[in-house]
Amino acid sequence: MAHNQEPLDKTPVIKFNGQDFNSLWDRCLSRGLPFEDETFPAETSSIGLKLLQGKNLSSLRWMRPKDILKGKSEPHFILEGASRFDIQQGKAGDCWFLATLGSLTQNPQHLQKILMDQSFSHQYAGIFRFRFWQCGQWVEVVVDDRLPVLDKEYLFVYPRNNNQEFWPCLLEKAYAKFHGSYANLHYGFLPDALVDLMGGVVTSIDLHFPSDLVTMVKTAAKAGSLMACATLAKPTGEARRMENGLVSQHAYTVTGAERIQYGRSWEDLIRLWNPWGNTEWRGRWSDGSLEWQKTHDQQKRLLYENKEDGEFWMSCQDFQDNFSCLFVCNQFPVSLNQGNMPHKIWSQMMFKNRATPGNTTEGLPRDTQYIFSVPEGMESNNVIISVNVRLQNLKAKDKFPLSFKVFKVDPQFQPFWKRLPPTFFSQFRNAIEGIAFKTKSNLTKYFSLSTGTYVVVTSAHSEAVEFLLRIFLKMPDGDRNLGSNFNLTAPKASLLENGSQESIFHRYAQQGLNMDATQLQSLLNQEFLKGTPGDTFSLDECRSIVALMDLKVNGQLDQEEFARLWGRLVHCQSVFQNTQDRSGVFLSLDLWKAIKDFLAGTSISSELLDLMTLRYSDNSGRVSFPSLVCLLLRLEAMAKTFRNLSRDAKRLYLTEMEWMNLVMYN
Repeated sequence: MAHNQEPLDKTPVIKFNGQDFNSLWDRCLSRGLPFEDETFPAETSSIGLKLLQGKNLSSLRWMRPKDILKGKSEPHFILEGASRFDIQQGKAGDCWFLATLGSLTQNPQHLQKILMDQSFSHQYAGIFRFRFWQCGQWVEVVVDDRLPVLDKEYLFVYPRNNNQEFWPCLLEKAYAKFHGSYANLHYGFLPDALVDLMGGVVTSIDLHFPSDLVTMVKTAAKAGSLMACATLAKPTGEARRMENGLVSQHAYTVTGAERIQYGRSWEDLIRLWNPWGNTEWRGRWSDGSLEWQKTHDQQKRLLYENKEDGEFWMSCQDFQDNFSCLFVCNQFPVSLNQGNMPHKIWSQMMFKNRATPGNTTEGLPRDTQYIFSVPEGMESNNVIISVNVRLQNLKAKDKFPLSFKVFKVDPQFQPFWKRLPPTFFSQFRNAIEGIAFKTKSNLTKYFSLSTGTYVVVTSAHSEAVEFLLRIFLKMPDGDRNLGSNFNLTAPKASLLENGSQESIFHRYAQQGLNMDATQLQSLLNQEFLKGTPGDTFSLDECRSIVALMDLKVNGQLDQEEFARLWGRLVHCQSVFQNTQDRSGVFLSLDLWKAIKDFLAGTSISSELLDLMTLRYSDNSGRVSFPSLVCLLLRLEAMAKTFRNLSRDAKRLYLTEMEWMNLVMYN
C-alpha cells in the first residue's frame, strides 16, 4: 500500500482540515487502534437531519466493513478493477456526484489520482484518503471507514460485488465530509461534481439545437472527457420514475455513442447509465426492444447486452427530447464538432484571488482587473471565462457569491492596460454579454470576441470570497505550438523606483505585509507579461521563485525580499529582450549568452547546457520568459551557495551530475 504516493501531476496537495494522512496512519498502526475521525464524527450531524426525518434513529449504527461482513467474506477496496457498475445510489439525492463518478471510471488514469493505491489488507488502520479539486489545487480528504447503517441496510451508496467492494462508499463519505455532511450532497449540480473530480472546464451543450451527438460524444471520449446529463425537471420538483423508465430531475452518465445500420437507413444511438444501478429506459432501442431484435448490424454483439444494470441505449432523438443538457468536462475546452484534441487549440490564463465587497471603482472592482488579448483569426466562440469559488465560503442555500463583467479596452486606454484608471469605468460602458451557466460553486461564460484587448472585473456580493479565475482563449492554427508566443513589457524607469515597487507589492500582498506564491503569480502575469498569452508564470514556478528568495523560510516574501526579487526580474527581463532574435523569439541555442550576461564569470559545460535546453525549452526550441527566470535564479542561488561553501577550510568540488541534479530538479 503506497501511502506516500503523490498525484500523477505536479499540482500541490492541500490537507483538508489540516489532517496529514501519513501521520494519522502511522499513529493508528503504532497504537493498534483503527482511525476515528473527530472532524467528521460518527454522529447524526455528519449525516444531516433532513435525510433522517421519519427514520428510526435508535437503529442507526456506524460500522466498519469488516464488522458489517462479520467474517462471511473479506472487504476489498477495489475488486477486479473500478467500474461504474460498482456504484449503486443510496438514500441521498447525490446522483449528480455519482453520475460524474461513473464517467470518471472510464478514465482510469485520472481516477487513480482520486483513489490512489489503498487496501483493506495491507497494514489496515481504518483510514482512507481521497482527493478533490478546488480553486486550482487538489485537496486531500481523510476519512475513517465507519459507514452509517440503518435497520441493517446501508444508508448511502451500496457496496456491489457481493457487498465486498467499498471504494464508492468511502469516496462518497469523503465527498460528504468535503461538503460538510451527507445532507449537503442531497441535490446538487453536475458541473460542480465534474470540476471537483476533473479540475477542468465544463462545456454545456444545448440539446434543443440540432447537432451530431455521435461525433460529439466520440470526440469528447477520445479526449478523456467526463460526460454526464440530466433529465428535465417536473413541476413537483421531485425525482420520480416515469412511464418511459426514465427518472425525472435525475443525472445520468454518458458512456458511449454509435451510428448503426437499421433496415435501409442509419440510426444514431447514445448509451447512458443510471447511478441507481437499475431502472432503465423502456422506449426505442431499450434492452429487449424490437429495434435490437430486428437489427443485423455487425456491431450489435459488441454493443448490446440485455442486462438490468442501469445501462441502456436510446436514439439520439429520444435523448434530445427527454434530457435538458449535456455537460462535458476536460482540462481544456473541447472542439466537439471538429474532433480536435483540446490542448492543441486553447491557451489558458489562471488567477487566484480574494474578492471583498465594497472594493470598487465607480461600481466596479479597483484591484481585481484581469487583462487579456484576443488574437486575430479567432472570432467565433473563442473565449471561455470560468470562476470557481471555495466551498468552505458557501452555505447550503447561498447564491453564487461572485460576479464578473467583461469590457473591451479602447485604444486611448492602451497605455494604462496594466491597471485601468477610474476614468475608464466612469464613462458609460456596457459590459459584453456572454452565454452563461451558473451552479453552486462555478460560473462559466462563453464569448465570441473580436481581436483586441479586454478587461475582466470581478466583484463579491455580500462577503469576502476566495476564487480562481480562468480565461481560455482559442488560438489560431499557426500558434498551437508556440508556447512562448507572448511579449514582455518594456523596462520602465518608473518600475525601478522604490515608490512604484512598494505600491505594486502592497497591491498584491496579503494585508500589505507578505506575499505568497499565488499572489506572486498574479503580480508577475499582470505586471510583466502582455500581448497574446502563451506561457505565463505557473503556480509551481512561483513557488520555486519564492523558495529561492525567501530568506526567512516561511513560504512568503516580505517587502525587502520582494525588492531583491524585483531587481533580478528586471535584470532577467533585460537579458531576455537582448537575447531575442529578430522575430522576438528566445531560442534555446542562445541560453549560453543569457547565462553569461546574468552570471558573469560562470561557465557551463556543453553537456550541462544540453540538459538545460531539454529541461527549459519547448519542442520547437523556444524558451519562455518564466522558464528563463527560473533557470537563472536557480543558477545564481547555486553558484552563491557553492562560493560560500568553498571559502571553508575544505574546498567543495561538484561533479557534473551533482550540478545537473541541483539546477534541473531543485
